[in-house]
Amino acid sequence: MSEVDPARLGDELMSTTAALRRVIRRRLRPVVPSPAMRGAQIEVLREVEKHPGIGVAAVARELRLAANSVSTLVNQLADAGMLVRETDPDDRRAIRLHLTPVASGFLTDWRRARSALVGEGVAGLSSAEQEAIGRALPALRTLLNHIESTDSTAAESSGTAERSTAVREDTGGGRA
Repeated sequence: MSEVDPARLGDELMSTTAALRRVIRRRLRPVVPSPAMRGAQIEVLREVEKHPGIGVAAVARELRLAANSVSTLVNQLADAGMLVRETDPDDRRAIRLHLTPVASGFLTDWRRARSALVGEGVAGLSSAEQEAIGRALPALRTLLNHIESTDSTAAESSGTAERSTAVREDTGGGRA
């Protein structure tokens, strides 16, 4: 068995996942009704869908993005009629986010189209390839947590979390 070069494997992993995300976004554009949404905007909508009434800071933590980046995304989504901002009755300085019916419909259409597209691609793989992807998912989640925890330690020692935001935006900030 040959030795694995972690740096090379990491580079191939990132190149492959970035290309996969680009292809999926490109293939979904003509299928999912407007408005055209960036990947990060869809991620914000999905978090609000999972946690109605969530605040901006909590969305930022969940998505591993800077709060000011999420605030910008929230403003864009609110302007597009996808989010409603409500003042938190317990803390008038805080806002709570809720999907509009338009956003709910968009997410339903987007999820259905994405699942069909990726499912079709997975169905075209051999059983062994499908099983390999299934077995890789827990390791990929562990990798995410490991990179995040080592980045948090580095950010704390340098006094900034910008690197974490740049990594996240690099891998998920394109158009859907």
